[in-house]
Amino acid sequence: MAKCILPPTRKAWFEEFDDLIRGASGGFLFGIPLLYTMEVWWIGSYTEPPLILGILAVTFVVVFLLNCTDGFRQLSPDPPAKAAMDSVEALALGMICATCILILLREVTGDTPLDEALGKIIFESVPFSLGVAVARSLLSGDRNQAEDSSHSSDQHNHSANQRRPNVTLADIGATSVGAIFVAFNIAPTDEIPMLAATISPPWLLLILFASLHISYCIVFVAGFTTQQNGCNNRDFFSIPSQKQ
Repeated sequence: MAKCILPPTRKAWFEEFDDLIRGASGGFLFGIPLLYTMEVWWIGSYTEPPLILGILAVTFVVVFLLNCTDGFRQLSPDPPAKAAMDSVEALALGMICATCILILLREVTGDTPLDEALGKIIFESVPFSLGVAVARSLLSGDRNQAEDSSHSSDQHNHSANQRRPNVTLADIGATSVGAIFVAFNIAPTDEIPMLAATISPPWLLLILFASLHISYCIVFVAGFTTQQNGCNNRDFFSIPSQKQ
């Protein structure tokens, strides 16, 4: 008798989307500094296709080993067959993210030769793919635990309101430290004034919009390990939830 294959449920699609966002967020945390490195652009421009394929193969092996122990999905550890499929997905996700950012930075345009564009994308996708493979250890919030803890959050609202100034200062301090940590890898380089001088204002606005969107995904969608605690401890910038 033929086995009936049920279509994916809405929750399954949501979990898949959540896993992909988590993987992309980990990729951006790892890959953004190298995206602003002109040496990587140059290497990708003149590297021969056989060497590019070799780098892609080595990256796949490293990502596969990471997926066997870590990965970007909630389930852990992955069996070898599942880890191989996730590794292909991680490489594809890394290439998509790298391609989008290189297009925003105007390092890949319609006039860029195909072999040069592929070289840049493959080289830039290496740190992205590694970031995807370790995203679970970076952003390992458990949605089930978050749902369970949300039922008891109302019991702490009164005490949390009393701690609002301290919580606000802690959030501002953590945000500043994270911003400085990421920016110090990019801000002192020559690539920033060079890109600012060559990119047109509409593309600069698109970069700003993409930065805000990526930051939102990393903080509120990917699921930091302490995200639920931060949601329970309201600060001055938090909007109180409305009871039905």
